[in-house]
Amino acid sequence: MIMQTPPVLQPEDLDILTVFADTEDRHQLLPYLDPIALEPDEVLIQEGTEGDEMYFILRGQAQICRAGLQLGSIAAGYHVGELGLITGRVRRASVKAVTDLFTARLTRESFSRLKSEKPALALKLTEILISLLGLQLTDMTDSFGRLSQERSLPRRLNVTIQIAGQPHPFEVPTGTQAQTLLPKEVDGCPVVAALVNHKCVSLNTPMMSDAYLEPLTVAHWEGERIFRHSAALLLLEAAHRLYPGIKLSMALSVGSTQWIRVENSPTESTVVLAQAIQGMMEEMIRQKKSFRHEWWALEEAIPFFSENDRREAAALAQTYRNSRISLVSCGEFYAVSSGPLLPHAGYLRKIHVQAGSQGGLILTTSSEGPSADDLASYAHLMQDNIRWLESMKIASIGEFNRACINGEVSQLIRVAEGFHEKRISQIADRIGEEREQIRIICIAGPSSSGKTTFIKRLSVQLQVNGLRPLNISLDDYYVNREETPLDQNGEYDYECLEALNTDLLSEHLSRLLAGEEVATAHYDFPKGLSMPEGGPRLKLGSDNILLLEGIHGLNPKLLKNQVPEDQLFRIFIQPMASLSLDEHSRVNPSDLRLLRRIVRDRHSRATNAADSILRWPSVREGEHKHIFPFVSQADLIFDTSLIYELSVLKVYAERYLLEVPHDHPAYATAYRLQKLIGLFVALYPDHVPPTSILREFIGNSGFDY
Repeated sequence: MIMQTPPVLQPEDLDILTVFADTEDRHQLLPYLDPIALEPDEVLIQEGTEGDEMYFILRGQAQICRAGLQLGSIAAGYHVGELGLITGRVRRASVKAVTDLFTARLTRESFSRLKSEKPALALKLTEILISLLGLQLTDMTDSFGRLSQERSLPRRLNVTIQIAGQPHPFEVPTGTQAQTLLPKEVDGCPVVAALVNHKCVSLNTPMMSDAYLEPLTVAHWEGERIFRHSAALLLLEAAHRLYPGIKLSMALSVGSTQWIRVENSPTESTVVLAQAIQGMMEEMIRQKKSFRHEWWALEEAIPFFSENDRREAAALAQTYRNSRISLVSCGEFYAVSSGPLLPHAGYLRKIHVQAGSQGGLILTTSSEGPSADDLASYAHLMQDNIRWLESMKIASIGEFNRACINGEVSQLIRVAEGFHEKRISQIADRIGEEREQIRIICIAGPSSSGKTTFIKRLSVQLQVNGLRPLNISLDDYYVNREETPLDQNGEYDYECLEALNTDLLSEHLSRLLAGEEVATAHYDFPKGLSMPEGGPRLKLGSDNILLLEGIHGLNPKLLKNQVPEDQLFRIFIQPMASLSLDEHSRVNPSDLRLLRRIVRDRHSRATNAADSILRWPSVREGEHKHIFPFVSQADLIFDTSLIYELSVLKVYAERYLLEVPHDHPAYATAYRLQKLIGLFVALYPDHVPPTSILREFIGNSGFDY
């Protein structure tokens, strides 16, 4: 705070203070006041700092702001900071001089002296302040009623809450925040959000009606997502504070590791940039900076984002269906809301920013997950996809929607499918160039990646190059059911490596490579029986190549060094590139895979969306154990995502997600996915070609499965 040398206070200076009807009272107060003078733009009160004094405005005008939002103006005759005088609480708003400002300050020390020396005047001042605070509270509630159009106001003073695991419901005052009713931790995991009637909300959400309440921790994938999104927003705010012109964008995420694209960096060293941002984030964590949600009219949001060169967010707002859009912030940087966040930055522990490959940054939110080195191959592929999307001028949901509205759907689909076909052709060409060396292609990827269709299309391209592929599925090499290891829940663990008869597999592959004809294995799933020679008889000729598909295809222990490395070619496939909402969030590839699975299982396997969602955590757990740790073993990574697929999946998934009951444990995820696909323009599948990977999930594929 920079202040002028203040003039001496005169009795007539206090005549403007109409809160004191008696002139004598004003004159008696004069010796307890300090004159304070400020120039325009100087700060009288700073938000977030502690203060135990109040100010009477004697001349000039000041502006009140909170979190960068202008709340109003005050002029001569007004007073501010009375709560600081009474309670010494942290300031909740800033007061900045608009013109030359002359004030009189009453400190808590002076107020204590006033109470001792002139108790009647101190009591009168206290009564006046309490009365004025009461009037302000009344005005505030009246304004809230008008803004809420009355009907949104609570109907009752109390609501009934049933907390999960407790025997009886109980009543709490309407408006009680969820976090005050829930524990800080569950089984050692921090609670990061609440489930209110199975819908995920922020912990500071007020309880406005009867509800069933549950804690949500980072152990749950929805809680983990909230933690990661909060950390990402904090990083963007920290970068904005340090370098207002920089542009950071959340790109690829794998587990708890987030790759961040950097543009307009003020420094050539990403190490220096990472250290500066890390330092600012740690300071904001110490300050427990609040995360807040705000509703903006589209007429406000669109020009705001456009004027600040926020192209993706502006495009999304322009194609938004509602008249208002939810934004989130923890300071001055605003992002489009993609769901609940933490109450404040103090919850964010063990987050780390470091330099990554391709001139980017890496944000990690736990000690688990791939290293920066492991992420390098992902990042390289992501850069290729970003360049391709930008060449089409479509990198975000809003830009994609605008292209659909402009009638460019057919061309978008043709180009996206052409990109896939070109990449598969390049893979086949690379294998063909090493046909004398490569004899076995191992293919692995997480659930709903499109492995089956990828293998079909790769087989076609290999045949174009004069190779005849033969197929073996690792699923046919399961041991007998009673020999299958059990997981921690006492159920058969078909996803662990020990569930496979790797000795038999190694023997069969060795004999095939030696030129023998081999009766391959087959597994009878209904009976749970292994048939070591129950499969087709295969023989590798000079023009044959073996395609080996399964969850452990990248694991070096699978073949126990029985097959020479130079005869193996490993491919990892997964949808990775995705459209962004804005710089803060983009479609998570895991959500895309889950939507693929929901659509496929609902219409082809009679499995409802709720069951698919409940099974998903165990599916992901298996992937993180048995697939992702070995991605670095892959010779090549293929991205199966399609720029347009969520618009097509929406046609099916919207109804399937609505089938999930509101009181079902899967509802939190179903509700979030409904909101996600709601951002997209719907596209009917007429233009999706029969050989598309998407057909594996929506049906009517040109391939036989």
